[in-house]
Amino acid sequence: MTADLSWMLEDIVHNVPRARHAVLLSADGLPRGATEGLAEKEVRTISAAMAGMQSLSRATAHFAGPEENRQWNQTIIEFSHGWSFLIGAGQGAYLAAAAAPDVDMQQISFRMHRLVARLGNNLTSPPRVNTDEDAGTGGSGPARRESGGGSGFVLADLDRVISEVRGARHAVLLGADGLPRGATSGLNRDLADTISAAMTGIHAYSRVTSQFAGVLEDAEWRQTVIEFQHGWIFLIAAGTGAFLAAAAEHDCDIEEFTTRLHEVIPKLTGSAAQGQGAGHA
Repeated sequence: MTADLSWMLEDIVHNVPRARHAVLLSADGLPRGATEGLAEKEVRTISAAMAGMQSLSRATAHFAGPEENRQWNQTIIEFSHGWSFLIGAGQGAYLAAAAAPDVDMQQISFRMHRLVARLGNNLTSPPRVNTDEDAGTGGSGPARRESGGGSGFVLADLDRVISEVRGARHAVLLGADGLPRGATSGLNRDLADTISAAMTGIHAYSRVTSQFAGVLEDAEWRQTVIEFQHGWIFLIAAGTGAFLAAAAEHDCDIEEFTTRLHEVIPKLTGSAAQGQGAGHA
């Protein structure tokens, strides 16, 4: 039951130009296989980090929207020097892959999903995991437009982006300490606190995978994107010690939304610094 499936993973790096590595892992962070070129210690680290990543990703489903079908599809991490991808590979199994910045995103996605289909004969059940199986996500805090943030908590510039982009839902600015600095008016304070804590963990796991994406001395994390059946979540670097988490419906214009978010970040971090004083990392 614990057969090494490394030989099957070579399909990705051999057939996708600019792909670097692939690792198959269990939900509890144990490696089931890895492509050549990764040290055993690196494989264990990546497996543990990606297991934590998928768990936290699925736990944030309610932030992306209140729909009943909150199936997690994938998590994508962008660095200045490359990408990391994570998808389901059957019940209790996940497939992670890493690639250079200029990889063909559609091609690596196709190869990963085709490999998952092949792995199905060697694992226990079909790919994909429903987020409702995660503890704490079933009925807690659906992402409705609720009041209760408090006038000093609402960031007007961020509120404007959410109101002007079709399909945008919520956003929260948070510090490296895991505490929210402000949010959109539709997000209550309790949900903002919960999401900020989860996103702090996702950021930490993201950074752990930096060497998986490639070795670069000055590598920097840029964003982590979580796709669900019902929506998207974006965690974006917003300057030193600050991050922006935002959610949108699945049919939202993602390019427009992320462009607007990046444009508003300088205003947000400036106003938050004035309002919070020196209370950020």
